[in-house]
Amino acid sequence: MSVGGNSIPAPKCTLVPSHFFDPASARDILGEVVVLGDADEVRYLEVPHYDAVLVYAFSSKEQPEEPELYRILCQLPSCREYNKILASYKDGWLYLAIAQGGSLQLANAYPAVDFTTAEYYIFLALKQLQLNPELSTICFLSLVEPEDELSLYRYFKNVEQL
Repeated sequence: MSVGGNSIPAPKCTLVPSHFFDPASARDILGEVVVLGDADEVRYLEVPHYDAVLVYAFSSKEQPEEPELYRILCQLPSCREYNKILASYKDGWLYLAIAQGGSLQLANAYPAVDFTTAEYYIFLALKQLQLNPELSTICFLSLVEPEDELSLYRYFKNVEQL
């Protein structure tokens, strides 16, 4: 499993429990949750730590690399606390994964035109999972601008860069 520094924006993705995944129906599985175009190539990557498979699509014009959400899922166990919150904000998308201990609670990509919108999605996810940000550390794979980091510190116990 390689988790390099380069990734493709892949908001067209879904996570499937390994025991439900059939490689022959990967396109159909993804087509149930996103609109696929004729030029979309569907691939999948195993996420063994969470016993899941990430099914994703990218345009055949793009260089095939690992999706950002895959990088997030592979690095999520690196977060030190029990409530693991790992995000990346790139190219107008927030990629977010949250786990409690070894149990994955959320993995998603959200359209976010600015960092304030990204924060909105982070807090919405935490509220839905009933996690208190004041008791939590949020980790980022992407670079966080100093003013955005200060904004996060108003709500989170700590902000870390992985």
